[in-house]
Order: sequence, then structure tokens, then C-alpha cells
Amino acid sequence: MNTEKKEAGARLAYAALDEIPQAKADAKEIVGLVKSGGRISGYQLSDGNTVSKEEGVAMAKAGEIQGVGVAHRKDTEYLKALPDDQENNNLSSLPTVKG
Repeated sequence: MNTEKKEAGARLAYAALDEIPQAKADAKEIVGLVKSGGRISGYQLSDGNTVSKEEGVAMAKAGEIQGVGVAHRKDTEYLKALPDDQENNNLSSLPTVKG
């Protein structure tokens, strides 16, 4: 893919985000997804804690989770990985864990 197409794709991905919170220096990373019925219901964080999707959104907005933005579908907010050139750090690439 050429650079122009990559840049256009990144702009589109950023445009889909409602908010890009500024992460604090000690912000955690999402390392796993908790799923229920095939849908994400929570996130496992780099400190080993598991939080609900709603708690994860609130934490991200407070700068406590790094590398994510907040998006919405209908009335539900959720987290999306910030766009970059790597596929392996997208939330959809993370393992499913038990909540």
C-alpha cells in the first residue's frame, strides 16, 4: 500500500473516533478481551485487572488506558485502538480471556 493510501486510511480511522483521550504516564494497556456471546464485554489490563466495557471507556477518558480512542455505535460507547501501521496491536488481534 502506498503512503498516500495509508495516510488516508489513518485519517478515516481517526475520524471514526469520538474522543482521543490523553493517556497519563502510568496508563495501562489492554492485553486481552472479555467476550460474552461473541461480543466484547470487558477488557483485561496490563496490571492483570479485568474491567467491564463501560469501566474501560471511563478509564480511557480519564487517561488511565493508553493507545485507545472512544467511539460509539448507537447509544453504546466502546474503545478502539488508535490507528498505526501495526496490525498486532489492534484490539481485535488480542486474545480472549475469562472475566
